[in-house]
Amino acid sequence: MALIGAQKMNRISGDPVISLEKISKNYRQHRAVIDLSLKVPAGEIYGFLGPNGAGKTTTIRMLAGALAPSSGRIFIGGFDLAKKPKEAKNLMGYIPDRPFLYEKLSGWEFLIFTAGLYRVPTKEAENRAEELLNVFELWDWRDELIDNYSHGMKQRLIMSGALLPKPRILVVDEPMVGLDPRGAKLVMDIFRRLALEEGVAMFVSTHTMSLASRLCDRIGIIFKGRLKSEGTESELRAQVGRAGDLEDLFLEMTSDEAAEIPRD
Repeated sequence: MALIGAQKMNRISGDPVISLEKISKNYRQHRAVIDLSLKVPAGEIYGFLGPNGAGKTTTIRMLAGALAPSSGRIFIGGFDLAKKPKEAKNLMGYIPDRPFLYEKLSGWEFLIFTAGLYRVPTKEAENRAEELLNVFELWDWRDELIDNYSHGMKQRLIMSGALLPKPRILVVDEPMVGLDPRGAKLVMDIFRRLALEEGVAMFVSTHTMSLASRLCDRIGIIFKGRLKSEGTESELRAQVGRAGDLEDLFLEMTSDEAAEIPRD
């Protein structure tokens, strides 16, 4: 059964689903993000890597609409996020690294509550909630209070909530935090299916090199606020000029010596 229907797909087909155009964010004298430009088409999983303090979290917050850039523009499905935030956010689901949940609700109640926020009709909401709880292997826990869920179960529940309104874009921050190997594989399989079969564009921020290598179609590396490099893993190797796994490439591109080399 499809996790996302085809209803919204035609609204944004043919355009870059995510487009950042020279966005910057300044905090007094500190430039957290500097002239960042990138595009993510429908059906692509874009991995966003960087060391602590590189600007990943600031970028995620701007992309999710929680923080306004100091300059530049963000387009979501062709909508300018600053000028048409409602239309842009209606296309987007956000999965944070630390899920915030109403822990005195059951898993079922949380999804029905989420559906109400998005004005999903009652019958459709119930069908979607049942489908997603089964997909994320939470159905047997649907009537338990979220307070009794493990961290991994809470993470899978917040993913269910993000997918319930059928977003065309997913912005994901550290998706595998707290997941055991089975849960991590389940989530990766779901993400790949959403991208390959249903055309969902995904922007995934992570510190986990193995996840980025296995999951992502292209990878962008941010360092000291600037997009240091982007491309497939093989393209990153070509840019560095030597063989190596993604961790080796990342360490070389984010060294102090590499920071002195201007990016083309």
